[in-house]
Amino acid sequence: MSMQNEHQSAEDKPQQTPEKAFGMTEQEHDALLKKVENSEPPVYCLMATVKEAKGILGKDISGFSDPYCLLTIMEDEDESRTYLSRTKPSKSVVKDAVSVEKIYQTDIKELHCIEDNWYDLEPRTETYPDRGQCHLQLKFIHKSRDGSLSAGRSAYINYSGILQQFTSGPWKGELCGEAQTLLEFYATQNDLSPFLQDLAKWVAYSKLYQRLEVDSSVLFQQLTSIEYHWHQQELPYLQKQELGDSLHGLLQYGLCLVAKYRDIFPPTSTATPKLYTLLRILAQICKTKAFQKMNPAEFDLRDEVKEAVLTGTEEWFSIKKGLHQPMTKDLSEIVDALSRFIGEVQEDVKHNKDVWNRVFVSAVQVDSFTVIYKKLDSLLAKEVRENLSLIKGHMEQKLANSLFLVYQSLQNIQKDKAFLQKRGILELTNFQEDFREALPYWLNQEFSTTQERVERAVQVDQLHPLQTGATPIKHSSSAVDLVSCIQPICQLWEKLSWPDPEEAFMLMVKITEDVCKIVVNYCQILKRKVWLLSENSDHGSAINMLCVVVNDLEYLRSVIARLPTELKWAVLRDQTQNVIGESQFNNTLPLQLEQAQSFLCREIRSALDTLGKKLNTDVESHVRSMSTRQRLPSMSTEDAVAPLMRHLEKELGYMNENLVQENFNSLLTPLWENSVRILHQMATQHPQQAQFMVYCQRLLYTLQCMEQCFYAEGNGLTLNTLHSEDYKALKTYLTHNCLSSQQLVEKFLENKISEQEGYSGEKYGAVTLLVSYRKSDYMLHVEVLNAVNLLPMDSNGNTHSTVVHMIIMVVKRWYNKLCLMLLSGLSDPFVQLCLEPNHVFPMVETRCTQVKRCDLNPLFDEEFEFMVFPDQCLAPGACLVVTVLDHDKLKRDDFEGEAFLALKDVPGVRGIKEENEVPAQPDVKPEQIRLRLMHPKPNEDSFLRLLESRKGERASQAFLKKRRQRERQSQESKQVNGLDGRLVSVNSGL
Repeated sequence: MSMQNEHQSAEDKPQQTPEKAFGMTEQEHDALLKKVENSEPPVYCLMATVKEAKGILGKDISGFSDPYCLLTIMEDEDESRTYLSRTKPSKSVVKDAVSVEKIYQTDIKELHCIEDNWYDLEPRTETYPDRGQCHLQLKFIHKSRDGSLSAGRSAYINYSGILQQFTSGPWKGELCGEAQTLLEFYATQNDLSPFLQDLAKWVAYSKLYQRLEVDSSVLFQQLTSIEYHWHQQELPYLQKQELGDSLHGLLQYGLCLVAKYRDIFPPTSTATPKLYTLLRILAQICKTKAFQKMNPAEFDLRDEVKEAVLTGTEEWFSIKKGLHQPMTKDLSEIVDALSRFIGEVQEDVKHNKDVWNRVFVSAVQVDSFTVIYKKLDSLLAKEVRENLSLIKGHMEQKLANSLFLVYQSLQNIQKDKAFLQKRGILELTNFQEDFREALPYWLNQEFSTTQERVERAVQVDQLHPLQTGATPIKHSSSAVDLVSCIQPICQLWEKLSWPDPEEAFMLMVKITEDVCKIVVNYCQILKRKVWLLSENSDHGSAINMLCVVVNDLEYLRSVIARLPTELKWAVLRDQTQNVIGESQFNNTLPLQLEQAQSFLCREIRSALDTLGKKLNTDVESHVRSMSTRQRLPSMSTEDAVAPLMRHLEKELGYMNENLVQENFNSLLTPLWENSVRILHQMATQHPQQAQFMVYCQRLLYTLQCMEQCFYAEGNGLTLNTLHSEDYKALKTYLTHNCLSSQQLVEKFLENKISEQEGYSGEKYGAVTLLVSYRKSDYMLHVEVLNAVNLLPMDSNGNTHSTVVHMIIMVVKRWYNKLCLMLLSGLSDPFVQLCLEPNHVFPMVETRCTQVKRCDLNPLFDEEFEFMVFPDQCLAPGACLVVTVLDHDKLKRDDFEGEAFLALKDVPGVRGIKEENEVPAQPDVKPEQIRLRLMHPKPNEDSFLRLLESRKGERASQAFLKKRRQRERQSQESKQVNGLDGRLVSVNSGL
C-alpha cells in the first residue's frame, strides 16, 4: 500500500474508493494512512512461470531439440555485467519480458500484478529470424508484511465492498485499470483465493445485472470460473450460501424476464440477442455443479421456461384484451374492437413463429411457438365465440364487412398451425362455422363492388387501343380494368378457404356465376357505349371502335378460359370427390363457363359479321364487274382482277392492323367462304353460253389470286381452311371448264386408263395381248392372242346373261335344268384396235381381227403394227383402246366390252423421258398383257358432260357420239333399266 500512496495522492478517485469501500470518514482514512506509512513495508517478489514454447527450431540431427529457458532481470542495460551476474550465453533470449525502466520506478497505472502473454524469441543473428514463441506468466507477490492493520474484518467482505464501489453507477461490464490494480493488490496482500475473488465478482455482477442493463457476457466468465474452482477448493459455509442464493435469485429473475419477453425483448435485431444470452445464462446456471448440489430438488429448466412463457402469454392476452374493449355496446364497435384485437394476436403469432421461437429453440431447446400457439388458440376461440354470439341474428352488410377482417385474421392464424411440432386438437379448427351467416353478404359485396368498377371503367373508356407501334396492344383500357376487377372475386375464394367440401363447391358455383354475370354485363354495357359513340362518328371511326370492341371481347374470352386454373378447379375436384359426383361437377361449373364463352363467341361473331358485311358486298361487286361477259374481250384477265385485289389488300391490311390475330382469322374465314360462294354463283349462273371457257379461265385466275391473298405467305388462313370442300368443288369445276375439247378428251381417256388399272374381276371377260414398241422403225407391235369368258350375245343364247345370272341364282334350286339351258348361248366375237385420242393419231386407222364363230373363248393369234412416234405415245391420254364386239350380219354389232392400255406403259416406250429424244437402245421383247373388259356406266363421266356443251366442234362431237353409243350398248345401263322387266318375263316363262 505504501508504494501507491504517492501516486494516489495526485488523484481523488483511487483515494475515495477505499473510504467508500470500508465505510469510513476522511479523518479515519487519513489516520490509517499515517499508520500505513509508519508500518514496516512488505517484501515484494516477481514470480515468473514458464508455461510452454512453440515454433522453435530443431537443432539436432533428428530434427528435434532439447530446449530449456534462462531468465534474467537486467538492472541497467548500459552497465557492463560482472562475471557473476553474466549468464551463460544462450541461443535465444526473451526480450520485452519486463519494462525498459527499472521495476521500482514503474508507475502504478502501467503496472499489472499478473501478466500472462506469449513473447517472441529474438535471434542473435538474422540467419533464421523466426525462432518461435515462449508463454510466460509474471506475477508480483510478497513474502512478508505487517498484518497488524488488517485484523478484525473479513478480507472477502472488504474485497466485495471495493468491487461494489467500482461497479456502482453506469457500468459496461469491464473494470478500469485502477480498479483491477487495487483489487489485485488487495487480494494478493490478504491471500484471497481466486475462487473467492470470482465468487465476489459473480455476486456483484449478478446483482448489478438485475438492476442495470449490462453486458451479460461477464456472467458467463464468472460462471465458468466458479465451475472450474468448485472441486478444487471448498467454500466456507457463508460464501456457499451466498453463492446458492445468488444463483437461485438470478434464475428466478431471468424467468420473470422470460415471462415478459414480448415487452423486454422486442423482435428486433438488437433485442433478440439479449434474450438468447439470458436463456444461455439460465441454462449455464442449471448445468453448474454448485447449483445442482445446493438445489437437490428436481429443477427442469425447460418446464420452467414453458411455464413462464404460458404465464406471460396469459398476462399479455389479458392486457391486450383490456386495451381493445369497445367503448359502447354497439355491434359495429364490438366487431371493430375484436378485429383490432385479433390483428394484434395475429402479429404476435407471426413474431413468435419467425423470431422468438428460433431463440428459444436454439438456447434452451424449447418449442415456444407450439406452447404459445395452443394457449392463444384456446383463449382466442373463447373470445371469438363470445363476441359472435352477440351478433347472431343481427347480421347486416356493414357488420359483415367488418367481420371479414376478423375472418381473414383468424384464417391467417389458422394457417400458421402448419408450423406446430405437435398439433393435437385445436379449438379454432372449425371457426368458419361461426361466420356462415356473413358469407352471402361477403359475396354480394364483392359482386356489387366489382360491377360498379366495371361500369366506371367502361364510362371512361374511349375505345382506343392501349398501345400502337412495334408491339401494339389492340384492346382498350376497359378490358384491362375488367380483368383487374375480376381478380378480387377470384382472390376471395383463396381468402375464404372454406373447409366443408360440399359448401365449398356451392361457394365456387356462386363465384363462377358472379364472374360470368359480370362478363355478360360488361358486353352489354360496351355495346351501348359503341352505339352511342358511333352515332356522332364517321364510318371510319365507327369501324375502328368496332375493331377495338371485338379485341376486348377476344381478350376477355382468353381470360375467362384461364378461370379454372386461377380458381383451382382441379384441387376442388379432389376435395369434393367423396360428396360431389363427377357428372354433377362437370354439369355445373364447366357448363357455366361454356355458356359465358358461347355468349362471348356470339357477340364476337356478330361484331365480325358487321365488319365483314361491307367487305362481302365489295367483293361481290368487284367480281361481278370484272367477270361481265361484255367486258371479256375488252381487257386481259390480269387487268380485270387487279381492282378486286387492290381493294382486298387495302381492307385486309387495315383489319389486320386493328384486330388481334384470332379475330382477324375469324373475320377471314367467313369472308373467304363467302368469296368462294360468290365465284361459284357467277360460274354457274349462265353456263353453256358463248365464251364460257374464257369466262371460267378468268374466274379460276380470280380464285387463285384470292387464295394467295388470304394465305398471305402463311400469315393468314391455313391451307386446310382455304381448301374447303366448296373450294375444291369450285376449283375442279372451273379447271375442267377451262379445258379445250381436245384436253377434255385427253382427261376422259386418262380417267379410263386409271379405271382400267384399278379394275378387278372378269365379269365381262378378258383379252390377252402381246405388245411392244420398236424404236428403230417407230412401230407399235400388237399381237392379239385370245379372249376368254366372253358374254353370249347371239339369239341362240341369252342377250342379257348378267341379268339371267342374277335370276338363276334365285331360282336355281328348283329349276336346275332351265339354268343349264339359259347359260348355253354363244357369240361371234372379233377385236377392234384403235389409238386414241384421234387428234394425236389422226392418220392411224382402226384395225380389226377376224370373226370367230360361236366361241366365247376365241383364239385369234393375229399381229398388227401401227407407225407412231414416241412423242405421240407420251402424249396425255394416249392409249390403245381394245374393243371386243359380237359380229351380227343383220344389225349393229353387239358390244362385248372394252379395255384401255396406256401407250407410255408399253415396253419400248416406257422410260423415254423427252418427247423428241429416242435413246439408241436395242428393241425390247414383246410383253404379254391381260386386259379385263369393262362396260361404261351411263352419264357418269363429267368430261363427257362438258363435251356436250361444245356444240360447234365436230371432232369432239364425233367422239362424244361414239362414247354415248357405247354407254347405250353397255350392260351396266341394261342392268339398271331392264332388271324389273326381265324378272317379269322370266317368271312368266317359268
